[in-house]
Amino acid sequence: MSSSSAILVAKDLSKVYRKTQAQPIEVLKNINFEVNPGDRIAIVGKSGTGKSTLLHLMGTLEAPSSGKVLFLGQDVFAFSESRLANFRNHQLGFVFQFHYLMLEFNALENVMMPALLSQMPKKEASDRAKDLLDKVGLSDRLTHKPSQLSGGEQQRVAIARALMMKPKLLLTDEMTGNLDPATGNRVFDLLQTIHSDLKMALVSVTHDEQMAHSYDQVYQLTEGTLKREK
Repeated sequence: MSSSSAILVAKDLSKVYRKTQAQPIEVLKNINFEVNPGDRIAIVGKSGTGKSTLLHLMGTLEAPSSGKVLFLGQDVFAFSESRLANFRNHQLGFVFQFHYLMLEFNALENVMMPALLSQMPKKEASDRAKDLLDKVGLSDRLTHKPSQLSGGEQQRVAIARALMMKPKLLLTDEMTGNLDPATGNRVFDLLQTIHSDLKMALVSVTHDEQMAHSYDQVYQLTEGTLKREK
């Protein structure tokens, strides 16, 4: 039974990839899972087990083969494309292994972008972006473009951008996987501090078991099935 307070509920979620002249590949099998306000959840598993696919389904970046994703009780895959895009921009934040910053824009402009796409007044968007960049320790890098920032700084800009619309749920996929261990640890610690301050729910996919076990809940994804470890 899912909790009535759940932000996100996955119901019998499955994903099958069908390639021409090849056997279908069942990546996820009838997964049931929920995320509640303030949760800190890590999903671990070997490379290729479908961790990123599961995160993409939760974030509506891919559609399931069967099953549902409910966000605050609503079936998000029943939304129109425009409503889904609006939902994704306002309710979810994403941080990936690669920062996906727009190279022609500076740090402040990159962080402002989700708000500008939502037609937030430019002054309000700028003020909020400056505050977030200050939170991630980059108040002295506002006008620097990604090429002028270190890998850790780029990822901190990506975190600020993910938080721009005050999402209820932040999804991270191997967020520190492209960073050296020391920088990765600093970025990870920063995210935990922000989670504590902003009280959003956090779901992180990671191959780092030690990092995962600092989360409140840990799930293992094996052969398409999800099992709670902690």
